[in-house]
Amino acid sequence: MTDWLNQPVSLAGLPTTVLEILGFITGAICVYLNTRQNVLGWFFGIINAVLYGVVFWQVRLYADMGLQGYYFLTSIYGWWMWKFGGQNHDGVRVTHTPAKLYPLFTLIFIAVTLSWGFLLGKFTDASLTYADSALTIASLIGQWMMARKYLENWIIWIVADAAYVVMYFYKDLHLTAILYGVFLILAIIGYVQWRRDVNGQI
Repeated sequence: MTDWLNQPVSLAGLPTTVLEILGFITGAICVYLNTRQNVLGWFFGIINAVLYGVVFWQVRLYADMGLQGYYFLTSIYGWWMWKFGGQNHDGVRVTHTPAKLYPLFTLIFIAVTLSWGFLLGKFTDASLTYADSALTIASLIGQWMMARKYLENWIIWIVADAAYVVMYFYKDLHLTAILYGVFLILAIIGYVQWRRDVNGQI
């Protein structure tokens, strides 16, 4: 099974594997459904986290590999929040991020990026330690914000996805780089659609 998933494949001239293709498909479905506020997006998020956990382990992007474990857990949390969260337990609604959270997010981003990047560089053979760590922490914050349906999660994803495109092309994960280009477009769409919901509540 593992050999089949890692079998080299050429897709439109790009070298890839069956595993990466499955990650591409489940990831695209996940983010598209999230832009539509469809709770099934979290189901595909769980599958995608498992697939990409293996992909990133194979190319030594360990921070991203660890991120997939977080995605797995927050996908379960996001499904519960979107289905049963909120004061009436009928699901959370799109709102702006509380201002008091921004200083906390900033502190977490800087402190954890520097410490994680240092540890990965010193004790592992990880690649692009600080860049990988910074994008990982941004993704941690963005994923939690999405589970809470904070509108500004999409702004974080727009910036992170653009940076991920560059990093994955550099690591020869061409299909994954294209996937994050798709994520970038979907993040812009998601922001526009979710902002309409916020404005409609005023």
